[in-house]
Amino acid sequence: MLMIRKVVIGDAERGLVYRNRRFDRILAPGVHWLLALTGSLEAVVHNLVVAEYAGKDADALIARLGDKLADTFLLADIGLQEVGLVCKHGQLVDVLAPGSRKLYWRGLAPITVERVAQSTLEIDASIVHRLRQIGLIDKVAVAVTVPAESAGLLFVDGKLVRLLEAGAVAFWNLRKNVTVEVIDLRVQSVEVSGQELLTRDKVSLRVNLSASTRVTDPVASRSKVSKIGDFLYRELQFGLRKAVSAKSLDELLGDKASLDADIFGHVRGQLDGFGMDVLSVGVKDVILPGEMKEILNGVVQAEKTAQANVIRRREEANATRSLLNTAKLMEESPMLMRLKELETLEKVTEKIDKLTVFGGLDGVLQQLVTLKS
Repeated sequence: MLMIRKVVIGDAERGLVYRNRRFDRILAPGVHWLLALTGSLEAVVHNLVVAEYAGKDADALIARLGDKLADTFLLADIGLQEVGLVCKHGQLVDVLAPGSRKLYWRGLAPITVERVAQSTLEIDASIVHRLRQIGLIDKVAVAVTVPAESAGLLFVDGKLVRLLEAGAVAFWNLRKNVTVEVIDLRVQSVEVSGQELLTRDKVSLRVNLSASTRVTDPVASRSKVSKIGDFLYRELQFGLRKAVSAKSLDELLGDKASLDADIFGHVRGQLDGFGMDVLSVGVKDVILPGEMKEILNGVVQAEKTAQANVIRRREEANATRSLLNTAKLMEESPMLMRLKELETLEKVTEKIDKLTVFGGLDGVLQQLVTLKS
């Protein structure tokens, strides 16, 4: 049974007519009268406000329209090494992944598709700015800022492809796994704390160690060892254990600088070729058990007491020797003896409030001072 169907297409619309489920023609804005058998005709109206064609038969339309496709549609056929930038009224609105194939309606708003080669991966700064404006930068790209005194390592599908200098940069992340690792090139401090160790003479102690390091070759530090920080920490532990076990407690406490030098030499040798340099190594604390502290305190106290006794006896010997020399001089010189007597008398009289003298000065001396030869 024949039927006539009225189809009205607005200025912002287009119609697609299907006969027996096959594409027939495109309806422009206006009133259309369609003649067809019952159930054999279908008219689908599309709103051109949404520029992208939403139907599932895009490939069939491309094949049926052939050379006339460009009259109604813009075909975006993006190569496998390209990225498509879809612009509406000159403003970026969408990004097409490599290998994409889409149709966009013509007529309501000017639509353009810009093809950008993806072979270099790095995105031009102007495109990065446009992607940020529409909020697509994190969906289609990896954007990173490498700080000063740092370096970036670019990995594509797990393979290191480039060393990045300080600055802001972005890379396409479409159909490729793109990652960027930032390596700090500044001097870093590493602490190794609470290491329980035994000295050569079997004394247990706890040691805290500090080291300063710096990455000199970011590529080597990342590619030759999985985790350079863990590797460094482990080698500091090994170097500390080796150095402490080779020294007695007295050697450790008496010459800590040699301990630092031994650890430094071990760690620096182990890190050779791994892109990291050791600037300094130092033992911060050597902590002894409580009973060992008491023993050492007793030893120190005994040493100081012995030193004090030696000094006291030396001074006593010097004083005795001086008295002996004085006695010999007075024995040889009567005048010196007389002066000594007068000096003694002067000291005695200083402590006497009243003195009565009989027999003159000779009597005083003879009665107060008696010298036996």
